[in-house]
Amino acid sequence: MKKVVPNADGEKPVDKLKIVYQFLLMNAGALLLAVGVYFFKATNNFATGGVSGLSILLAKFLPLSQPILLIIINVLLLLIGFIFLGKGCTVKTVYCSLVYSLETYIFEWVCPLTSPLSNQTLLELVYAILLTGVGSAIMFNMGASSGGTDIIALIMKKYTRLNVGKALLATDFVIAASTFFVFGVEAGLFSILGLFAKAFIIDGVIENIGKNKYITVITTKAEDIGKYILEEIKHSYTSYPATGGYSGENKTVLITVCHRSEAFKLKAKVKQIDASAFVIITDANEILGKGFRGTN
Repeated sequence: MKKVVPNADGEKPVDKLKIVYQFLLMNAGALLLAVGVYFFKATNNFATGGVSGLSILLAKFLPLSQPILLIIINVLLLLIGFIFLGKGCTVKTVYCSLVYSLETYIFEWVCPLTSPLSNQTLLELVYAILLTGVGSAIMFNMGASSGGTDIIALIMKKYTRLNVGKALLATDFVIAASTFFVFGVEAGLFSILGLFAKAFIIDGVIENIGKNKYITVITTKAEDIGKYILEEIKHSYTSYPATGGYSGENKTVLITVCHRSEAFKLKAKVKQIDASAFVIITDANEILGKGFRGTN
């Protein structure tokens, strides 16, 4: 619903600030993921799925460190993804996957660890899940991912009847369950617990990051409020005439959707323009339309 003014050539202008913002968020997500994997998951043998979990398992048997194996597996899966999925492997996913893998390797070089940071295993599991869950959620919200088993899941979806969610859960569960045989019952139980906890955290963070507000304004000063929505909030709106049931007064209903921070500004401005306006604000968890996630 965001109003975009084309340039002289009829093309949409590039929002450089938005690109920089997305770039910074993707890097923040990759960094959180790398910190969670290297400092908390790998040292405790928490193989909660994903390529990080697979690299932790393989490091037990191969003469290579977990970060090196992480890079190798991610690169191989990206190549496989390009072969089987083509454009299914987006530039953002390739970038996040490589940055996250390289950051893990840098941590190993700068701060080598041979044991967990503390002797509080449950506490370290909490940090491992929080950091990796929030990091993954941020990347998912930017239309990217860390690659890895996401690519396997997409391939399984393409050639089987499984959807992405079930395919991803299946691959991650196999990796987590393997921990019982490689590192013992305790590590296995923690890994299974972490696998399911991470799923809830990712869903929760994605929902809150992507949450927008659906706003209905019933007013007699629609022109002034509409002008503010277009020029200051930078969104469009839908309007239609209405009649007050009690007063019989002619009014206008304005409907718009905007981000949470913009909703607070709009609410304050509406009350400033028309103190008697009736404003309804509700959560809009998922929006498909111009100016919002999933559209140009």
